[in-house]
Amino acid sequence: MLIDRKDIIALAEELRRKKMRIVFTNGCFDILHAGHVRYLNTARALGDCLILGLNTDESVRRLKGETRPINPELDRAEVVGALKAVDYVVLFGEPTAAEIIAEIKPDIYVKGGDYTPETLPEAGIVQSYGGKVELVDFVAGHSTTDTIAKIKGN
Repeated sequence: MLIDRKDIIALAEELRRKKMRIVFTNGCFDILHAGHVRYLNTARALGDCLILGLNTDESVRRLKGETRPINPELDRAEVVGALKAVDYVVLFGEPTAAEIIAEIKPDIYVKGGDYTPETLPEAGIVQSYGGKVELVDFVAGHSTTDTIAKIKGN
């Protein structure tokens, strides 16, 4: 379910009142593949509710270049939101997820194993309020960049 950014704090407070363990992750999720599905299933298993922060189209272009995203943000939100692992999707356009994490204050922040706590700008914020950073194994050979290369015949 897509949640408007202005409503995310109230949602997180409601989930906490219900004693639900909030898991948060974020990314572009441009062309969905098995690596994404495995990653999101693993993240969801860590708590009671998975909120996915989805990069806006503008922020994807800043991160990945002018030819991306392939799919527009509302289409990407609909696709990832349809996965049973994902409870809520919220769009964000900042360069990192630090601001939205500070708003939500998830119990667990999940990122792929291609990161380290030292390379995650969000890690300090999560740790500052007592949250936990969880790194999930990266699924080698499964990336949107790889998929686009295959389509192009590279």
